[in-house]
Amino acid sequence: MKILPLERLAERIRSLQTEGKKIVHCHGCFDLMHPGHIKYFQAAKAMGDILVVTVTPDAYVDKGPGRPVFNEQLRCESIAALECVDFVSINEWPTAEETLRLLRPDIYVKGQEFENLEDKTGKIQKEYAVIREIGAEIRFTHEIVFSSTELLKRYF
Repeated sequence: MKILPLERLAERIRSLQTEGKKIVHCHGCFDLMHPGHIKYFQAAKAMGDILVVTVTPDAYVDKGPGRPVFNEQLRCESIAALECVDFVSINEWPTAEETLRLLRPDIYVKGQEFENLEDKTGKIQKEYAVIREIGAEIRFTHEIVFSSTELLKRYF
């Protein structure tokens, strides 16, 4: 089973890390799956052995009215269908900070749009502080970037 509750995922990660596996973690809304997401996940997977993706729960998606378009379960199922993804879980909090503390990945991966460690919400700065706190590494992908929000506004 690829989709696990967060606590079970944390246990699974500990087990895999004791086997010497390098855990890579991606986190986000992933509302409208597009080629940018797929390339991001593929690039992240290439950075380690096990790719874990956590999804922002519906209640905390802050992308505007009518969002998310797809509920958290459908978003998880879509991500889990990708060959490069090993595990998916729904986050329990508004941000990834507590999730990072719980999962303790070896590498946390964001897209290149966050490389300067700035975003409008301030979330990336807080996540980076936790990455340093838990002794993990942050890396950035350099793939094609799309915005689900812009795609939805433009085409739907």
